[in-house]
Amino acid sequence: MSPTQWDLPVELCCRPMAFVTLTGLDVVYNAVHRAVWDAFCANRRADRVPISFKVLPGDHEYPKCRPKRTSYEWYIPKGILKTGWMNKHLNLVPALVVVFYELDWDEPQWKEKQSECATRVEIVRQSLQGRNTKVAVVLIQKKTPLPPGEDVIASERAAALCNACELSGKSLFVLPHTDHLVGYIIRLENAFYEHAQTYYYTEIRRVKSHKEFLNKTTHQLLFVRHQFKIAFFSELKQDTQNALKNYRTAYNLVHELRAHETNILEIKTMAGFINYKICRLCFQHNTPLDAIAQFRKHIDLCKKKIGSAELSFEHAAWMSKQFQAFGDLFDEAIKLGLTAIQTQNPGFYYQQAAYYAQERKQLAKSLCNHEFDLSDPEKEKVGVLAIQLKERNVAHSIITLLSNAVAQFKKYKCPRMKSHLMVQMGEEYYYAKDYTKALKLLDYVMCDYRSEGWWTLLTSILTTALKCSYLMAQLKDYITYSLELLGRASTLKDDQKSRIEKNLINVLMNESPDPEPDCDIFAVKTAQKLWADRISLAGSNIFTIGVQDFVPFVQCKAKFHAPSFHVDVPVEFDIYLKADCPHPIRFSKLCVSFNNQEYNQFCVIEEASKANEVLENPTQGKMCLVPGKTRKLLFKFVAKTEDVGKKIEITSVDLALGNETGRCVVLNWQGGGGDAASSQEALQAARSFKRRPKLPDNEVHWDSIIIQASIISRVPNISVHLRHEPPALTNEMYCLVVTVQSHEKTQIRDVKLTAGLKPGQDANLTQKTHVTLHGTELCDESYPALLTDIPVGDLHPGEQLEKMLYVRCGTVGSRMFLVYVSYLINITAEEKEIVCKCHKDETVTIETVFPFDVAVKFVSTKFEHLERVYADIPFLLMTDLLSASPWALTVVSSELQLAPSMTTVDQLESQVDNLQTGESASECFCLRCPSLGNVEGGVATGHYIISWKRTSAMENIPVIRTVITLPHVIVENIPLHVNADLPSFGRVRESLPVKYHLQNKTDFVQDVEISVEPSDAFMFSGLKQIRLRILPGTEQEMLYNFYPLMAGYQQLPSLNINLLRFPNFTNQLLRRFIPTSIFVKPQGRLMDDTSIAAA
Repeated sequence: MSPTQWDLPVELCCRPMAFVTLTGLDVVYNAVHRAVWDAFCANRRADRVPISFKVLPGDHEYPKCRPKRTSYEWYIPKGILKTGWMNKHLNLVPALVVVFYELDWDEPQWKEKQSECATRVEIVRQSLQGRNTKVAVVLIQKKTPLPPGEDVIASERAAALCNACELSGKSLFVLPHTDHLVGYIIRLENAFYEHAQTYYYTEIRRVKSHKEFLNKTTHQLLFVRHQFKIAFFSELKQDTQNALKNYRTAYNLVHELRAHETNILEIKTMAGFINYKICRLCFQHNTPLDAIAQFRKHIDLCKKKIGSAELSFEHAAWMSKQFQAFGDLFDEAIKLGLTAIQTQNPGFYYQQAAYYAQERKQLAKSLCNHEFDLSDPEKEKVGVLAIQLKERNVAHSIITLLSNAVAQFKKYKCPRMKSHLMVQMGEEYYYAKDYTKALKLLDYVMCDYRSEGWWTLLTSILTTALKCSYLMAQLKDYITYSLELLGRASTLKDDQKSRIEKNLINVLMNESPDPEPDCDIFAVKTAQKLWADRISLAGSNIFTIGVQDFVPFVQCKAKFHAPSFHVDVPVEFDIYLKADCPHPIRFSKLCVSFNNQEYNQFCVIEEASKANEVLENPTQGKMCLVPGKTRKLLFKFVAKTEDVGKKIEITSVDLALGNETGRCVVLNWQGGGGDAASSQEALQAARSFKRRPKLPDNEVHWDSIIIQASIISRVPNISVHLRHEPPALTNEMYCLVVTVQSHEKTQIRDVKLTAGLKPGQDANLTQKTHVTLHGTELCDESYPALLTDIPVGDLHPGEQLEKMLYVRCGTVGSRMFLVYVSYLINITAEEKEIVCKCHKDETVTIETVFPFDVAVKFVSTKFEHLERVYADIPFLLMTDLLSASPWALTVVSSELQLAPSMTTVDQLESQVDNLQTGESASECFCLRCPSLGNVEGGVATGHYIISWKRTSAMENIPVIRTVITLPHVIVENIPLHVNADLPSFGRVRESLPVKYHLQNKTDFVQDVEISVEPSDAFMFSGLKQIRLRILPGTEQEMLYNFYPLMAGYQQLPSLNINLLRFPNFTNQLLRRFIPTSIFVKPQGRLMDDTSIAAA
């Protein structure tokens, strides 16, 4: 029995292909023949027909064919299938033998060559006597043949050759050796494939004909054999559907066989073969669920067929191989495009294969663990004992199977299954005494079990890892695993923990530890020598172990007393230590490290002790920890003034166990403590609904940890007051009075003031805000928004000072202003004199508003609102100034700066004075706009400039000039200007002269029709209706005498003008320019006239 006896045979696992032998080719010495052979075999693509070719000599001896049976009546088969039957039909018995012969149609010695070819064919037939193998002849020719029917000589000679060789015309082929050799070869292959198909079809018919002679009483094995042969021949014929059907039938027949101890192995082996074929074909037909169902059925039927109890390990080996083979098939199908899922992938089958391999190993260990005596031939079970003896030396493939399963579970993202199997692999490496690989695998999976809190599993893995590290005498690993097995995550009993703690102390005292239980005796002896060598060798005896990745037996947490400390107050924090080991233990040194290493020297506790005192005097000294009791250690130091505004952070805590004379282990906690289990414990505590109990002073909730503290400046003892009159007005020099008073007990020095716009606000505010200490001059853009470090001097206790700050805000809105006062003072902290820099800041939000609102409007000389003005016709510009300030304003002056396109009619003088809140002032200016043609967007009017300041402001505060841009106005040209000269009033029954001036403003002669409509209040003399012409640029005067008849405000006779060239010039437009009414006084005495005139 070989170690690979359970492996499936190669001929079962390969793809069956038609077997064709080629004779007559000298592939070694003949280049033409070599080229033909290469064309058949080299670089075969998937689209070529499935044929297996083999070159054999013409006189090759093929397997002899047994005489055909005419009856199976007395035939008793010795087994289900002969061992070499599949190999025989795959590699020994061809479906077709092809005889190659070099012969051209125009060969001069045709007769001799024909005879020689016929002889070769006859030799082949003799060697195949009794078989149905087909024979074909291929003539290798140098010339390309003519199309069929054109070469008469070739047709005649081909017929003659077929007769001589006793071949049909379909079995004779011509192969021209030309440039298109591969094309001819592919056509030949297709013809060969058809012949092979015919052969296998004949074989299937032949096997089926035997069934007629069988009966189920004595020929049960033959039913299975023949069904398997039919299925196998169908596969060779590439009829996979029929092959699958016949394999299923054969499988059912196998399980109908009567099983007993002598044939159970044969039945299982044959069932395994057929099951493999069925599953392979199901995957090939892309029906994976059928394959899985068949395999499950196969396992269910066979798992109880154990056979001899003394050889039960054989059954486990067979089961392992079944799962492994199916896993290989599944994996191969996936590589060809099948999609698998997490819950159904090859990993599960490799895992089961590994499980049965482990079971085989255990069964072999229990069944083969006795002395063998094979000398007594009378013993009934000599054969069984021989098999058991061989089983002792079997190299089990458990690790390979587990590795395959791990790869699959990793591929399909099943991390827990992967970790579980890696643990099994590590244990197998441990049993195989490959401790390095075992430790590597176990160490890898420990992280997963720690992070998920599987403490029982972790303890089991750690126990195995500790054994490995002991057997290899790996000091650091041994110490690390011992530390964790003593901790709170370990589920070991106290007596086991005590043993491990004792061993750990022995190692620290530079002594050999006691062997771990259940270790191999020979491995322990080797390990003891290694430990002795470790003790004798001088090397580094200090081991630093980072505990953030595992759970040691000591818990450590650091906690600052407050999140921030003033620089004149000592920084205080506690270190909490708690031991989980079974016995009290003494540590030698504790060091705390900070991000500023200058503080490290203040936070060190060291107790000198001998190596053998680690477990002695448990209650003496700060560094002795009693199990379950929390030790609190207080540290304090004064922070440096340079660290004001910075964070002090605990970067690590180091706790030393042992001393440098023996071995010393330094446990290193990154940050302020905590290990691999801390985060999970904190999460559980956060999720818990239980109320936390109140703890004693020296205890702490282990999930609370504060490892950072800020150093902040000393609390200032000064007062800063701001005095101002809000709101600020746009562009004014706004005064902010800052008062600083010292309340310190000693003199403060180097007092500095920083004042202005608080940083971090909108960039536009920064550009439009300017600050100065001098209010007598206006700020421009060169002034900053924030004045920094203005030296103020020194202040004695109780002394105060004032600073006036002037702010100019160019835009409206809210601004936040900052006043920051800093100073130096000498103080004493922890008997150490330090210079503290103190500071105090005040912020104030100031709203900036417009000082006044300005409204501008255009009206006619009759005070009618104008949408547009007319060229050369006077109009009025009216400004209304409304105070928006809550404080009284002094308007120094107002000024109208006209644009070049505007002219004034009279003198421009300011009429505005002081304004109280809510008051308004109006001014009126008479303007004229010359003709400018058509201007898009209107004509600029100019600027209205107001010079002002607060009434309450000091005299030296400069006046603010606010410039208001006046709106543009649309100017329209009209063809005819009309204006009237008439007195300011009339009197009843006295003549009232009125003169109308008509001026042509165009370049054309104007035809003007003029008419005057009478009024009930007037009589008049003059032209009532006239038509005249006015030359370009000239003026025409029309004189009328109106005679008032009634007193009061009377409507004048209406002047109507019609321009023939400009029909759009309407009387309604005309009435905008000339008066339509006048006040008529009643007729009176002379003294009344005198009094009225005086008035």
